[in-house]
Amino acid sequence: MRQAMIRAVILLVAVLAGLSACGTIEGVGSDISAGARTVRGWF
Repeated sequence: MRQAMIRAVILLVAVLAGLSACGTIEGVGSDISAGARTVRGWF
């Protein structure tokens, strides 16, 4: 149970850090697009 809570907190911090780095809605869109291109490159 404790390990699941730690994972949830780490995930939340990572998401918040990523969103704060974007700054704008346009930034969020470009970050999502870049992430999608990266994942597509894995396959």
